[in-house]
Amino acid sequence: MRMSRRTALFLTAFGVWSWVIWITFARNLWNSDNAWNPDGSPTAFFIVHALLTVTSFVLGTVIGIIGWRGLRASRRGSDDRSDQAV
Repeated sequence: MRMSRRTALFLTAFGVWSWVIWITFARNLWNSDNAWNPDGSPTAFFIVHALLTVTSFVLGTVIGIIGWRGLRASRRGSDDRSDQAV
């Protein structure tokens, strides 16, 4: 399957963006008053949002890797085409 360079750039940027956004969210979640019960145990709010965060990290990583591999393949493809032109 071929991926355009534009699509590969978008997927890579999406992966990076996911990490930036979700790291910020995770910090805010950890420091939230709604995240912890008075006895120090996590609330249901914390657990649900922590699972959402982990899922988003995984998906952002996978999408970013797909984009990065697409970028590498597009560079190799352009190198191969320039060799053929000579």
